[in-house]
Amino acid sequence: MLTDPLSVRHYQRLTDALVDLWNRGNRYTELQLYLDGYLAALRHSNTVEAHHIHRLEEEAFRFLRDPSNFELALPQPETELDFY
Repeated sequence: MLTDPLSVRHYQRLTDALVDLWNRGNRYTELQLYLDGYLAALRHSNTVEAHHIHRLEEEAFRFLRDPSNFELALPQPETELDFY
């Protein structure tokens, strides 16, 4: 579990971007490349401590491996309500 506020913010941005890329037609290999690049940029920038980046990497890969994160939401059937 991420506890550092900056790491949580990066996790949210990263997972939102992964879902957005998936919805635009990119698949697992492209998402993995994006994730690798994002993490490499964080390591290079030295804005987040190394142990926080490592934990972020673990959580992000867990998110990426879970297929339920990339399922399209099916529209709910509309029901008519009778008002008397």
